[in-house]
Order: sequence, then C-alpha cells, then structure tokens
Amino acid sequence: MMMKDKGPDPARHRSPGLRTLAVHAGQKPDASTGAIATPIVATSSFAYDDFDAGVARFSGKAPGYLYSRFANPTVAAFEAKMAALEGGDGAVAFSSGMAAICSSLFAVLSAGDEIVSVGTLYGGTEGIMRNLLPRLGIRSVHAPTVDDLQARISARTKVVYVETPTNPVLGITDLAAVESIARNAGIISVADNTFATPCLSRPLALGVDIVVHSATKYIGGHGDATGGVAIARAELVEAIRSTGMKQFGACLSPHDAAMLMRGLKTLPLRIEASCDNAEEIAEALNNHPAVERVHYPGLARHPGHAVAQRQMRRFGGILSFELRGGLPAARSFLDALTLVTQAVSVGDTDSLACHPASTTHSAVDEAVRRQSGVTDGLVRMSVGIEDIADLLADVEQALVKASLYSGARS
Repeated sequence: MMMKDKGPDPARHRSPGLRTLAVHAGQKPDASTGAIATPIVATSSFAYDDFDAGVARFSGKAPGYLYSRFANPTVAAFEAKMAALEGGDGAVAFSSGMAAICSSLFAVLSAGDEIVSVGTLYGGTEGIMRNLLPRLGIRSVHAPTVDDLQARISARTKVVYVETPTNPVLGITDLAAVESIARNAGIISVADNTFATPCLSRPLALGVDIVVHSATKYIGGHGDATGGVAIARAELVEAIRSTGMKQFGACLSPHDAAMLMRGLKTLPLRIEASCDNAEEIAEALNNHPAVERVHYPGLARHPGHAVAQRQMRRFGGILSFELRGGLPAARSFLDALTLVTQAVSVGDTDSLACHPASTTHSAVDEAVRRQSGVTDGLVRMSVGIEDIADLLADVEQALVKASLYSGARS
C-alpha cells in the first residue's frame, strides 16, 4: 500500500528553541576523541605545517588558529553559542564584562566623536563615560530618558548606549525607541543585556547593533568564572575583535570559556527559577511597612512595567528596594541575612545582596548617585534558585531588624 505524502516535516524546518540552543549551539562531539564536552584547548600558540602555511594563515588567506590572544577553539565554541542565543552574526569573548564594553566602544569611537548614554548605568560603565572617554577626546553626553535622547544627539554623535534593566534601580528603557532614533540619526546603538540575558530580551532582534554582557553574571551563573562577550553583525564583530584582542589583549582564557559554556547549558532553567523567586520576594517587600519603595519591573506600579511587558519575556531575577530607615536600616538588614550572602555580583545560583552606594557605585559622584536613585537606604538583591520558602523566611527576619530603624512594625 502506498503511503500518502504528508509534505515536509515542519519539525525539520523550525528554528531550534532557546533551551536547545543553550545545550547544543557552538559544539559537537570532538572529532579526535568523541568527547561530548568541548575540550579545553590550553595552549598559547598553534603550529602550522611549513613556512608557506604560516604566511598564508597570518595573512588571512588560509583558515586556522594562530595565537590564543586572537582566537582559541574553546573560546570560539563559547562565542558561537552566545551568537546563536542572541541571534547575532558572531560574538567576541573577553576576560571581563568591562573589557567587552570598552572594546566595543573603542572599536567604533574616535577622538572628536560623541556618545550618548540613556538612563542609569552600572558604576564601571559610568566611570568610562565620565572619566576615560573625555580624556581621549570623546565627549560623553547623558540623556536621563528616551524622551531626552533626540535632543542630546548632535552631528558628532557616533554611539548611543543603553543598559536595561539598569543597575541597580531596575529602570527600563524602550529598546525599540532607542534603536529607531539611532537608526534615523545614522548612529550605532549598543545595549548591555546582562540583567535580562537572551532568555528574557534579545536587543538585536529589535534592531540594536551591538549587545554586551558581563558573562560573569547569569551566563556563567555559578560564581566561578569571569568573562564578557559582545555580539553583533559581522563587520562590527571583526572591528571589536581587532580592537579587543590585537590592541587591548583582553582575551578570555580557555578554562573560563569552558566554565561559561557549562553555565550556559542551564541558563534557561536557572532564569525561570530565579524569576519565580524574585516575583514572590518583590510582592512581599512591596507590602512591608519597613520598605519605602521596591524597584522591580514586574510590579504594576513600576514606571517601566508596560515597556518591560513588551520587550521582556519575564521580569528577571534582580530587584532593589529602599528601606525607610536609610543607611542604618540597610546595614542592619544586610548583616541579619543568614541564607542570602552579602556580595556584589548578580546572576548566581546563590542569592546575593549588597548596598550599592558603598560598593558597586561607591566611586560614582554622590550627587550623580543620588540622582540615579542610589540612596543610602537602597539594597540590591540578586535572587537565586533556592526554595522560595527559605528565601522569604530569611528576608522577613532581616526586615524585622531593619524595622527598628524605620519606626515601622513588622
């Protein structure tokens, strides 16, 4: 009996899902050993067969690895996985998130250019904008919101830079609006996607030109590797690689690349657990008398809630909140935590909390810090994947201590 032709199998033509890409993109069993995990190629140099082969490889006429500062097979596998997850033509991996940001900016900026940043920035990025770039003849301009962006752009503007959600007050910037303004002005748009990750937001799909990450955070996810990555279209990737590797030498080690690849395999699962926990903690804090304000885009009262609903799949695992008692209350709260660890990073499986004004943003001018919402009573919390009942119990008992300084009763 002849079987009826059912046409093409749709499963063979659909794009892989994010969880599939996180596991499989950029890697396949090792050709020489069959190893499933990507081998750590711990070498600084790579041999070539003869003199002419070396000339061809170094001139770019023949493929092949040259030197691990330029490229390395383990690092390349991590780059391929990140490019697939973010939907870019390629990616460049770095030794830290700051190296990724600096290399991306210096790949496209020159003396006499201007850069416009939108909204609140991470303290290290703020330092680049206010201290480093002006010393090199690059003017840094700040637009408090997207509504202010168009007026800040001039004929010298080359780049617009945005971070969303912002660190540490979780401000939300409309990426589509930023991209539209940048495209119409003929300038390059750069977005820091560290807090959202490609699981929650994909800026390149909205038209942004370059996406950067501190891979130390959610990408690695276990607090055991340091790295950064930039993802973009092909011509920008090559410019970023040339600047970051050949000039700055900010290369990622093969060992850290392997750790980050391992972390990426569980990224979608960790993000879901973290979001689940953060949503419940945000609601608990939002109704507590010792808390003045909760910064979490998942709350309906958050000023960026509607935009976050449009450009994020969920609202993330990071939140911050202001305690009514100011610095004494923040100190008391943090010191009372027993399950949540005091540390400045985010995105780990472990829940972490810190006081941004005295840690991550301590080098930022006080007036700028306060204008950005980084008050003395602000606490930032990166919510991990622990059982929510245990996290809520720890937060609630710490709030009892903080309440002593706010006049509130728990």
